[in-house]
Amino acid sequence: MRLPRTATVTITVVTAIAWLLTALLGADSRAAVIMGVIPARLSGLIELTPAVPAWLTPLTSTLVHGGGLHLALNMLMLVWCGTQVERILGAGPLVFLYAVGAYTAAIAQWLVDPASATPMIGASGAISAIIGAFALSFGQQKKIVSSAALNRSLNALWLLAAWVVLQVMTGLLAGTQGFLLATPAHIGGFIAGLLLQRPLLIWRYRNA
Repeated sequence: MRLPRTATVTITVVTAIAWLLTALLGADSRAAVIMGVIPARLSGLIELTPAVPAWLTPLTSTLVHGGGLHLALNMLMLVWCGTQVERILGAGPLVFLYAVGAYTAAIAQWLVDPASATPMIGASGAISAIIGAFALSFGQQKKIVSSAALNRSLNALWLLAAWVVLQVMTGLLAGTQGFLLATPAHIGGFIAGLLLQRPLLIWRYRNA
């Protein structure tokens, strides 16, 4: 079966190959340091050489994972939600959403602990933005209150909570000691997805 050439599939394949190369070379820990988001670097408190420029690490950190289980869960969620979001928003907006999610996640984590020297790795912050957009686009709105808009928000929050719990459980099972699987980053990315879904949808169909 031939996979479709979409932005979602491309991001998934590139991420998987990057992790596989570091795993085969036994460079997981080194990659986390030179490619991961280190809040203290963003604050200018520490310097690393050689290393990816600090401003670029929100993107490069998405290529580094704490183990096969961490990678598998992230890529499963990316493919599951990303293909559907890409179908309604388009390839370009999906890539934009993924990148903004990565940076928003990094900023959220930095705001919580700007002096932390622990690398934050993984694509879950960027994927959280995709999940946020997915939640607004396809989430079944259970009637909790009378307001439809509030119901949509509450159901989106339930999806966020489930995503954060899955990430924490994955971190515990994978034993990613020394790496940061950060809840603030997940929340930041998710909020970015919620805020950008409608503007990106309007932009795509602006001439329809």
